[in-house]
Amino acid sequence: MQDVVTLALPFFGLILLGFGAGKLRNLPEAGLSWMNFFVVYLALPALFFRLLSETPFEQLANVSFVAATTFTTYIVFAISFCIGVLATRGNIGESTILGIAGAYSNVGYMGPGLTLAVLGEQATVPTALILAFDNALMFILAPLLMALAGTENDSFLGTLKQIGTRIFTHPFILATIAGVMAAAFEFRPPQAVDTLLRYLSNAAAPCALFAMGVSIALRPVGRIPLELPVVLAIKLVLHPVLIFLLLSFLGGFDPSWVATAVLMSCLPPATNVFVIAQQYGTYVQRASSFVLIGTAISIVTVTFFIWAITTGLLPT
Repeated sequence: MQDVVTLALPFFGLILLGFGAGKLRNLPEAGLSWMNFFVVYLALPALFFRLLSETPFEQLANVSFVAATTFTTYIVFAISFCIGVLATRGNIGESTILGIAGAYSNVGYMGPGLTLAVLGEQATVPTALILAFDNALMFILAPLLMALAGTENDSFLGTLKQIGTRIFTHPFILATIAGVMAAAFEFRPPQAVDTLLRYLSNAAAPCALFAMGVSIALRPVGRIPLELPVVLAIKLVLHPVLIFLLLSFLGGFDPSWVATAVLMSCLPPATNVFVIAQQYGTYVQRASSFVLIGTAISIVTVTFFIWAITTGLLPT
């Protein structure tokens, strides 16, 4: 347990420091935009590119792993969406946000910091693959369902164009593609560029976690909906359990890949849940509650899954 606390405390400590800073100091939220830009467009892409480019290419072409993890995320989304349909009496827009809250882990800000801290660099490839394909899945589902709900005024072709733009201009996905291509051609950047990428990589996790804490502190907490406990139970418990069962059933995966998938799926709802809700003007205040309360509860649930993996209780 001391080893688990040693792993979990710095991780959640950075989030709590950011949360405390956001609550104690009355600083303008606009200043956070630069840190978010640094994390999303520079630090995390540099981390993924550097580590993926140094990975043997044959490890990156694991179609069965991608299919299993992405399919599980979709199943969890569908379950949460159906709960949303019942809770909102058929409101597709609000149900879509509930589906995203129940399936979209905070894989960008929290994922790399957690998996690399617990499992080391062998978690890099599965982390990047889950991050790229889960993001792509949400970028497809959100605009399609919002168009069906009538909150998106674009034509069908316009919606498809929007989906393609979001997928192929996202810095995480671009960095993953660039890293895979570099691995395929065994490209190594010049020493000066490699050093710069290493500096950016080292800053990725602490900056991302601190910025996430500040973002949560600055978000308004709306009323707590009755469906929140059920959807959070799906996100924080059912999602990692399902992904563990499916990967164990299929078999043939490296234990560190299975452990990475469990850790990525047990993370709380992404801050993008609030961003997407705000973008479409749907379920905004309650989406903020999902992110804040989900992150707070995940201190216990994520620590449990770390303990289960490191002690062998969850046999990966």
